[in-house]
Amino acid sequence: MTGGGAHPGDDGASPGDTAAASGDPGGWSGWRAAAERALYGAPPSFAAPGGPGPGGGSAGFFLREAPAAHFRTAVHASPLFAAAVAVLLVRTDEALGHPPVLDLVDVGAGRGELLTGVLAALPERVAARVRPCAVERAARPAGLPDRVAWSTDPPPGTTGLLFANEWLDNVPLDVAENDDTGRPRHVLVRPDGRERHGEPVTGEDAAWLRRWWPTSSAPGERAEIGRTRDAAWAGAVRALRRGVAVAVDYGHTRDARPPLGSLTGYRDGRQVAPVPDGGCDLTAHVALDACAAAGAAVPGAGAPQLLTQRTALHRLGTDGRRPPLELARTDPAAYLRALARSGEAAELTDPRGFGGFTWLVQPVAVTSPLAAEPARPR
Repeated sequence: MTGGGAHPGDDGASPGDTAAASGDPGGWSGWRAAAERALYGAPPSFAAPGGPGPGGGSAGFFLREAPAAHFRTAVHASPLFAAAVAVLLVRTDEALGHPPVLDLVDVGAGRGELLTGVLAALPERVAARVRPCAVERAARPAGLPDRVAWSTDPPPGTTGLLFANEWLDNVPLDVAENDDTGRPRHVLVRPDGRERHGEPVTGEDAAWLRRWWPTSSAPGERAEIGRTRDAAWAGAVRALRRGVAVAVDYGHTRDARPPLGSLTGYRDGRQVAPVPDGGCDLTAHVALDACAAAGAAVPGAGAPQLLTQRTALHRLGTDGRRPPLELARTDPAAYLRALARSGEAAELTDPRGFGGFTWLVQPVAVTSPLAAEPARPR
């Protein structure tokens, strides 16, 4: 899925972008600015979280490419994922007391696959009250149902569920690397992917690293400065008046940061070198504990939860256990359908794959629908 974010009021510049700002003919810039241009075709001069359509150039990878053509998410793996999100929306509706209008906002909506899947899986009594909105910087795709609104930002005053599947990993960020003396410096990059050290990391970036990604003094150790993701997530949470915001991504926490970072690229379903030339997806794992703290600081927000996807889907009734063999004798067709379903559920909950993703669950003025013990598997 796609999307972008920046600090409210921030022009997108950082000490690492000095060379680009000065018109360096070598084309050096910080990774945040380079990824912004490569993915979305415009400098990050907007607030969070979806970014505006105006100013976005057609050269941006995600403005011209369908995400599903280059990487596979849980949404594309099985309709069971959309069905689980539908269960979550029903539980959110119950927690809200069944409002007359129930918002469903998909941030980083790609081509609307998750929204259409959730709408199809909802019971009619809920679906009739749902107001669906896709938040995406690419153009609205043809064939999307008319009832689905298409926006570059989450609608303010949302009451319901805001869901962001593999969105934050595509919010551009700056990268730091320790120099030979062990001092963190911004990493500058050219469009061909070549890198060099820029200015030392100072100010708010340095404060963020100290709090969320402290490095050793080992030369070459890298860190990905997640302030843009924090701001993007806080902006998404701020759009909720009442309800639940959920971010699903591959992430890490302070006690287990990758020492060499995680920035990489994807093209045509294969992992490739991260080259900011507009020819591939650029993604990095998310410091979800930092995002959780930023979201929890929004007025009205409750305590956030960090759950593995395996745990979250089990709590929503999705389980990969095989159907009983007796069913094969009494109803072979039903057994085969149940067996296929269990295989799909097993893939979504496999801790070595999709099941290892993290769900960041942020309730706002309601009790989290995922706070309870796991439901009985369906």
